[in-house]
Amino acid sequence: MKPLKLIVNQNISLKEIGFEYLRPIYYIIDNQREYLSEWLFFVDLTTDLSYTNQFIESYLNSDRINLTMAISFNKQFVGIIGLKDSDLENKKTEIGYWISEKYQGNGIVTLACKALIDYAFNSLNYNRIQIKAATLNLKSRKIPERLNFSFEGIERDGELHKHGFVDLAIYSLLKNEF
Repeated sequence: MKPLKLIVNQNISLKEIGFEYLRPIYYIIDNQREYLSEWLFFVDLTTDLSYTNQFIESYLNSDRINLTMAISFNKQFVGIIGLKDSDLENKKTEIGYWISEKYQGNGIVTLACKALIDYAFNSLNYNRIQIKAATLNLKSRKIPERLNFSFEGIERDGELHKHGFVDLAIYSLLKNEF
């Protein structure tokens, strides 16, 4: 099966992950552990290439109800975005993302989200998309706010991180609002 590719603009593209991203994913995680581990639980589990290899292999062998894509900026891998916890019966999904610290603050994730939202609503026929972010992760929370998602509330102790449970802000967007 040919990997899905979405062109966001002349500088940004999204491509379904494969083994060609093994070393780039691991390299960013390994070199930005302190930055990424603040909000991403899997960073501490990624101690060598085998964890990243297992992550990619698991995705490639999955039913692909969920979607994991590499974010490229000027043809260089800079992060991951995807659809997760997808519920086909109820036509809803969630977007998750992370980006290299070096590329943060340039609107890359916001534009990547917008392209993925368009694909989810118009090609996959989802009706609802949500984004969850730790309440204290203000940079991540700005993305759904910029994209006119509605703030729905707080999921208390919604995710376990290395420093304990964190509350999650829940945002949603419906197809008829896009």
